[in-house]
Amino acid sequence: QVQLVESGGGSVQAGDSLRLSCVASGISFSNYGMGWFRQAPGKERDFVGAISRFNGVTYYSESVEGRFTISRDNAKNTLYLQMNSLKPEDTAKYFCAQTAQTVSLNRDQYINWGQGTQVTVSS
Repeated sequence: QVQLVESGGGSVQAGDSLRLSCVASGISFSNYGMGWFRQAPGKERDFVGAISRFNGVTYYSESVEGRFTISRDNAKNTLYLQMNSLKPEDTAKYFCAQTAQTVSLNRDQYINWGQGTQVTVSS
């Protein structure tokens, strides 16, 4: 039984910050690469950021590079996404996900997903 539960979303204004959390259970957390994806209504689910298993090397979409930071706390089985300088274009439902790969930017390589947390950014 694998569960990924996101939290921390909300409605904010442009320029504000949010920190999303994803608590994992039912897995050996440190053994898996993790990622954040987002999906707006009528749009595809797009890559936001990823972090490798074990050592935690990070990767980002160009659209969030320099504004978002992905991190993990293996002792707490928790994945984070710190989002700064939020823009209306960041409005989406944000999902955390698990991959069996060391790290992946490919949505199709993620095997477990949370149910998402909504982030809405107004101008």
